Amino acid sequence: MPQPSALPAPAPAPAPPVIEVTDLALRYPGQSTLAVTGVTFSVPRGQTLAIVGEAGCGKTTLARALAGRAGLRKSSSPLVDGGSLRVAGHSRPKPGRRERARWQFDVGYLAQDAGERLHPRLTIAENVAEPIYLRDQKFDRREAGAAVAGLLDRLHLPLGFMDRFPHELSRGQRQRVALARALVLEPKVLVADDPTMGVDAIVRGPLLDSIRELRLDREFTAVVIAHDLPEVRRFTSRVAIMQGGAIVGLGNIDEVLDQPLHPYVRKLGEVAR
Repeated sequence: MPQPSALPAPAPAPAPPVIEVTDLALRYPGQSTLAVTGVTFSVPRGQTLAIVGEAGCGKTTLARALAGRAGLRKSSSPLVDGGSLRVAGHSRPKPGRRERARWQFDVGYLAQDAGERLHPRLTIAENVAEPIYLRDQKFDRREAGAAVAGLLDRLHLPLGFMDRFPHELSRGQRQRVALARALVLEPKVLVADDPTMGVDAIVRGPLLDSIRELRLDREFTAVVIAHDLPEVRRFTSRVAIMQGGAIVGLGNIDEVLDQPLHPYVRKLGEVAR
């Protein structure tokens, strides 16, 4: 007598997104106008979302919030005015220093022009290792040195650079050092705000390739702010297009451009072709 075939095992439930933003509104202290309004998107674990848009559209403001830099007592720090965000298990920024530090340890942040903000009196190795010290002052120096050396090697920087100072490196090399610093704690998420800004064209592509390769190797989730759609294609196929503080296009790059729902998206598509 034939036996009934076994039912297929149910598919596992999809993992919750590492980044989840819902109807988010951001403004700056003393300003009534919203810098970001009604923004909603999510990013699954291990994936990359590029955020593209013209200058002043809210990309950097959004990046700061994702990196846990909202609500600081600084004029450059945005305030959450509505909606919600959840990044690497952390929800809306809290005032406590310890909670905010945990957020920033779990989310590597490569700010605009970060390579130019390296401490001038620290060596390259000390600059990259500084987040390890800030997290745990009793850290193992040998392990920290190995972590720094490994990252510099992955970013195609000679190990001889470890004892050099920032002014001895080119701008592109300093930006790669800043990327190593952002990743030295092995964060769950990387937020990179226009990582190729001010970098020579010849090294922009390799820098973006390094972000893609490290993301695949370390399995972190990434949000990368960018301006150029052809460059975006080097490291992801998923894009959010911003204008006037809002997302006006979201999804696969080709699908968003082929079926534009907003005049600005249509314009970007024409330029990209």
